[in-house]
Amino acid sequence: MNAVLAHPLPHEAPTFEQQVRPLLPGLRARALQLTRSPAEADDLLQDAILRAWRFRTQYREGKSLRAWLSRILTNTFINGYRRARREREVVARLGQSGAMEPQGEPAPDAALLAGTLSEELQGSLAELPSDFREVLWKVAVDDLSYGEAADALGCPIGTVMSRLHRARRNLKSSLGPYASTRGYC
Repeated sequence: MNAVLAHPLPHEAPTFEQQVRPLLPGLRARALQLTRSPAEADDLLQDAILRAWRFRTQYREGKSLRAWLSRILTNTFINGYRRARREREVVARLGQSGAMEPQGEPAPDAALLAGTLSEELQGSLAELPSDFREVLWKVAVDDLSYGEAADALGCPIGTVMSRLHRARRNLKSSLGPYASTRGYC
């Protein structure tokens, strides 16, 4: 009787599925952060894993699979967000009732943070250049190492460290008065 092995033999490399399976709970948590809906998080995760499967040959061995999958998940979310915005714009142009106006809609990261951060902190984050904000998000929120963030963003680790330093410095200077009135420093 031939049985399908759940784990590879010692001389066999683990399959894509075996490598991804332990990362699914963390990816689902990230999808839930992005969508704020369990059903949408499941759909987003499924779309991202399907995309990763299709492009698995582009994954470079030795790089962080978690960072690579996280980047695919985030890009899938952002692409879906932009697609939905374009669809709303088309509906608005056609003059159909019930269409949402796309103007003034927050960016995906801003939508995630709305209601959870003070207005001062949201404003300071919004003033950061998008490159700084993206690195800060990867390291502070997604809890990626510098190397994983570099892989996810497709830039050198030194660039991640520099952008993170400058993002933190900018936040410190813009939030200094707010922090002192709140007794943080």
